[in-house]
Amino acid sequence: MVKEFYLDCAYLAERDSAHGYLAEVFGFPPYYGRNLDALYDCLTELGPCRVVLTGAADTLRQWGGYGARILDTLEAAAVDDPRIQLIFSAPTSEE
Repeated sequence: MVKEFYLDCAYLAERDSAHGYLAEVFGFPPYYGRNLDALYDCLTELGPCRVVLTGAADTLRQWGGYGARILDTLEAAAVDDPRIQLIFSAPTSEE
């Protein structure tokens, strides 16, 4: 069975709060290092999964900064581990 995780990009812009949010959503272990290398390592240990990014991922990338680096790390993990499916959810008319 493929695990599904939903990430709201609005919570990924600031380093400290983003890693707390990611640890909660993915259920990372207590030793999660709360940095990009640790994020990559924990993602590639999840096994088969689908990660759905909701919200404005394109806006987050345009802002640059730490949020864009998180997106880069998510994409790198998905490229390197074919068991990870990364999906960018299209905004609805309500967003």
